[in-house]
Amino acid sequence: MTTVRLACLDLAGTTIGDVAMVERAFAEAIATQGIVPGTSAYARAMVHVHRSRGCPKIDVFRGIFPDNEARAQAANLTFERSYEGAIERTGLIPLPGTVEALDKLRAADIQIALITGFSRGTLSRILSALGWHDKLDLALCPEDAGRGRPHPDLVLSAVLKLGIDDVRQVAVAGDSENDMITGRRAGASVVAGVLTGVHSRERLLGGGATHILDSIADFPTLILGQQAVPAIR
Repeated sequence: MTTVRLACLDLAGTTIGDVAMVERAFAEAIATQGIVPGTSAYARAMVHVHRSRGCPKIDVFRGIFPDNEARAQAANLTFERSYEGAIERTGLIPLPGTVEALDKLRAADIQIALITGFSRGTLSRILSALGWHDKLDLALCPEDAGRGRPHPDLVLSAVLKLGIDDVRQVAVAGDSENDMITGRRAGASVVAGVLTGVHSRERLLGGGATHILDSIADFPTLILGQQAVPAIR
């Protein structure tokens, strides 16, 4: 296995347990545009939300409101306000083993980049709530990279910003199919799907996962070569 020098980790559902908060914020956002629970339009919209997890939030809303940028922008603004309000009320809780995983990676001189589909403003709120500034080398959102997932830009931007010589020295971890597609398109040697978030093992494998993990707590062991067992397809 190529020596890993950079770990690119997703946020929601991978390192922080806020999946319900995200789902609620999406529901509130589309409700402001007249799509309410109990309708077929709501069901279709939430299917799209689930399928698009990991993608930039504004792109998700553009998919729900095609050809209507004003509604997409309005829904996105509501989403950000709802989610950030939830952070202020309840805070954010790292998933079990996350902080220890970050510490193990840093102790092994592996750089850490958080990559997300949240906006820069929301990401800043998240980082402030978590207090992880001393545990990370970089935190990137779509605004920093040009395009969000499933494009490879976030991972490749981290490679460039952190001086990684070879994309094969990158390991990616996430809980969505789009995380897996991003990692594979970027050329990462390890693309690990974790089962603590939104998508199933089958969806993660379908996106190109090289490994399936129960949680991010298992990630350091995997990339440090102590238990590098490929996923069975």
